[in-house]
Amino acid sequence: MSLSPLTSLSPLDGRYAAKLDALRPLLSEFGLMHRRVQVEVEWFIALSDAGMREFPPLAADARERARGWVRTFAEADAQAIKNIERTTNHDVKAVEYWLKDRMRGDAGLEPWREFVHFACTSEDINNASHALMLQAAREQVLLPAVDRVAQRLTAMAHAFADVPMLSRTHGQTASPTTLGKEIANVAARLARARTRIAEVQPLAKMNGAVGNYNAHAIAWPGFDWPAFAQRVVEGSLRLSFNPYTTQIEPHDWMAELFDAVARTNTILIDWSRDAWGYISLGYFKQRLKDGEVGSSTMPHKVNPIDFENAEGNFGLANALLTHLSQKLPISRWQRDLTDSTVLRNMGVALGYAVLGCDSLLRGLDKLEVNRGTLGADLDAAWEVLAEAVQTVMRRHGLPEPYEQLKALTRGQAITRESMAAFIEALALPPAEKARLRALTPAGYTGLAATLAKRFN
Repeated sequence: MSLSPLTSLSPLDGRYAAKLDALRPLLSEFGLMHRRVQVEVEWFIALSDAGMREFPPLAADARERARGWVRTFAEADAQAIKNIERTTNHDVKAVEYWLKDRMRGDAGLEPWREFVHFACTSEDINNASHALMLQAAREQVLLPAVDRVAQRLTAMAHAFADVPMLSRTHGQTASPTTLGKEIANVAARLARARTRIAEVQPLAKMNGAVGNYNAHAIAWPGFDWPAFAQRVVEGSLRLSFNPYTTQIEPHDWMAELFDAVARTNTILIDWSRDAWGYISLGYFKQRLKDGEVGSSTMPHKVNPIDFENAEGNFGLANALLTHLSQKLPISRWQRDLTDSTVLRNMGVALGYAVLGCDSLLRGLDKLEVNRGTLGADLDAAWEVLAEAVQTVMRRHGLPEPYEQLKALTRGQAITRESMAAFIEALALPPAEKARLRALTPAGYTGLAATLAKRFN
């Protein structure tokens, strides 16, 4: 069978391929090859400026040609590298050979071809490439996806700040809130989680086969190779330098990033389930779309599939992200290869996270508040005012206020009339009685609306 969205094993490259177009050039094998070329080129150029007698500074036009290979890197270039790999059976060496081939016949570059990949181990190139890949994916795709959800939630929090809603702690009726305040709670959690993702610093190393600059020091004794490597990592590649590693950068920063993304996903799973529940209660209606079918046999159904898809995709992302964060920092002695195949799944893990955000956003955009159902629920729950009444009684020193309200309300059907009669019999100042008699479940929302409007 030919490879197509219909025959793809992964739904990320099949059913959902179009939704992940922005991520594909960054975290695919093409993206990895692209970054390897970038790292090799920057190391090569930096070496020419290091002051080595055997490798004078490259002319400006030669530098521009070399960096141009990075800027214009295309699928044909990646395929050419892949063709070389069929012979080398080594993907990083294939990049080295591809670059050397590009230098053939170039008077400004060919004489120094052997300084491509000079003193490097494959992991010098790979670890920096993975860092660049994740940095770009985070800034260009992941954070914008989270931000779109956050912006939508913030707008909903403000729009519904004054819409009263019955709370349900332990699934039972509880003190009222507002719909906007409940959404603001989620938006606030998401804002903190987003900050954690953005704060993780991508690290990279360029220190050779076991992290000691062995080849570097024997080739050019007395040169400050750690300072040079730091200049390349921080100056040329705009990453943070890790000076102490084995053959591999230990991936602790990746674990921090993947854990931060997983925590964000967990927050959004929680909200997806709550939104699903509010739709089930009738608090939200879903806008209909012409031609959509909710059930193959029950014509009336409008299923909350976007929230279900979001929950499922975030769950898949977290399963992979958790494995990545737990596995990657573990490597036998100075290096084993278990990280290599695992790292090739970064795009799958983050792809499901981005897909989850897309599903959730589509679900949020379909929601309409059902004020009638919200109001009816509140009007049928006068028992929630027991908290208000007993707290005012406490302030005025009345005996056993909690116990009196417990006897009145627990297991009893409470109405406006029965609550008013109880209040009338209390030894409270007339103004307090009047204030409590005027209170309704819909009006007992505390500072919920203020808090919802205050969040930005």
